[in-house]
Formats: sequence, structure tokens, C-alpha cells
Amino acid sequence: MTYALLSAVFLGVAALVLVVALATARDRASLIRRWWAPVLIAAVVVLVLTAVFDNLMIGVGFMTYDEVRISGARLGLVPVEDFAYPLAGLLLLPALWLLTRRGSRS
Repeated sequence: MTYALLSAVFLGVAALVLVVALATARDRASLIRRWWAPVLIAAVVVLVLTAVFDNLMIGVGFMTYDEVRISGARLGLVPVEDFAYPLAGLLLLPALWLLTRRGSRS
């Protein structure tokens, strides 16, 4: 199994949970209007931190990758597949919050 396939599975599951959460939210339009900017800001911050710290960890040898399992596309030392996990988190956390809230409009 390649890292790209594993990453696609994580992103797919997170996206599916978000779609279900938004589909069942009564105030979906309001949520999207209010959330797009904070989620975008969080995405930029998390992706920059991922790029910086993953490059450091790979550079000092804490992490290694089997070259035949990565796509070959890199940002510095980081395979692009590494960015799927923080993106999945950015999709999944708001979705889980939506699915677990109780009756309050948020």
C-alpha cells in the first residue's frame, strides 16, 4: 500500500463524516458562512507548521519513508502525502463537533 492511498482513505473518511454532519445540520448555511474563514486560517497555520516541523524531523532522522511507497513529490524533505493527515483533522474535528452538539445553535 502506498502512502498516497492511505492518505486518500483518511481524507475520504474525514470528508464523508463532514458531509454527513453538514447534511444533518439544520443551520448548515449559517455554519458555512461563519466557519469558512476560521477553518481557512487554521488550515494555513496547520499546513505551515506541518511543513516546518516535518522537514525538521525528517532532516534529523526521526522519520524516514520507503521511497517506493511515496509519490516522489515533496515540499522540502516532506512527501506531499504527509499533508493529508492535518487536512483530514481540519475536516474531521468540526464534523465531530457538529455531530455531537446537543440542540444548541452554534
